[in-house]
Amino acid sequence: MAHIDSGDSSGRKKNVELNLVPVIDLMSVLITFLLITAVWTQVSMIQIGSSLYGKKSETQPAPTPPPNADVVLKVDVKEGGYVLTVGRQIISLPKLNDQFDDAGLVAQLQRVKQLYPEKVDAILTVADVIPYEQLIKAMDNCLSSGFTAVSVATGGPI
Repeated sequence: MAHIDSGDSSGRKKNVELNLVPVIDLMSVLITFLLITAVWTQVSMIQIGSSLYGKKSETQPAPTPPPNADVVLKVDVKEGGYVLTVGRQIISLPKLNDQFDDAGLVAQLQRVKQLYPEKVDAILTVADVIPYEQLIKAMDNCLSSGFTAVSVATGGPI
C-alpha cells in the first residue's frame, strides 16, 4: 500500500493511504479485454472483393465491371448442397454422405474457368441455416478455381 505523509505546519501529521487494489483489478480486466478483442481485428480483414452488385450511393463512382460480367456465375450454398448457376445453365451438386461436394464444385468451377478464362467474378449466396465455415469453404473453392472477385449476396439463395 502506498501512503502519503503530509506534514502540517501545525505539528500534526496526516497519514493517508491509497488503496491501489481496485486500480490494479481494473487494469488487469482491460488488458484481458484488449487481448481477447485483438483476434477480432484479424477476422474482419477477410477480403471478399468489392460489391459490384450491391447497393451504391450517389457519391460513389461507378465501378468498372470485370471481364465477362454479363455471364452470371453464382454459387448457392443450400441445405441440400451446392447449386451452380452459369448464365442460364443450372448445375446441382447435392451432398455426398451428408457432406458438401467441394471436389465437384471445384471441378465445375474449373470447367467454367476454361470456358471463360477472363472471368474473375463470382457471387455466393448462403442459406441462413448453413454454418459460417461452409461459406468460407465455398469462397476458398472459388478462389482456388481462379475467381478472385468473390461477392457475397445477402438474402440467401432463392
